[in-house]
Amino acid sequence: MAARRRSLLMLPPLLLLLSHFLSLAAAFQSDELLLHDDDEFEGTRASSTPSLRPPSTPPVVSSRRRSADATQAAGASESNTVQFTLEHDLGAGLGFGPAGSFSARLKSSAHGSQTLTKLRFTRNELTEDEKNAFKKLLEEDSFYTIRLPSNVLDPTRNDYIYSSIKARCIPRDSLDEHIVIHMDGVNILAVNYGSVGGCQYPRPMEVVSCLA
Repeated sequence: MAARRRSLLMLPPLLLLLSHFLSLAAAFQSDELLLHDDDEFEGTRASSTPSLRPPSTPPVVSSRRRSADATQAAGASESNTVQFTLEHDLGAGLGFGPAGSFSARLKSSAHGSQTLTKLRFTRNELTEDEKNAFKKLLEEDSFYTIRLPSNVLDPTRNDYIYSSIKARCIPRDSLDEHIVIHMDGVNILAVNYGSVGGCQYPRPMEVVSCLA
């Protein structure tokens, strides 16, 4: 009777140990299944069975960087080429006529302002009448006058900015010109027109090659 009671007293520890072993085995089996499920769904098509892995977090993009990129893209899309004409008056009753053209890149900022960049000037060839008129300016030591539209986007306004120089100051082997345009956005405020070097005096007695 004492031996039977002793065996019954030993059953609870054995049952406790057995239940602990079973719980460990279940935990091990659960981990194994999870790993198996991960390997099964990785790299395959989406299944109706929900994946046990947490959804990947999308990369966070800085709002400052995003706004800067958007502004740059907007500036690039709003960048256009504009052209406006430089006119000159050679006297002799010819009045003003086209002497060349400027091309520039018009850029619009996010604040609505507009500026010109990459300014390029192309001079027209002088016609025979213009060459004869320029020779007369040299003989009389008269002024050569140019003008530009005050607004490069609206040349029909008939509002111009003028600049004049003695005709003898610009011809050498060719028309040696130096043009400085002062602008506020797309509006021309002033223009400085002259020669790169000093003005020749007395005036040259020979006709330069561009007028021959």
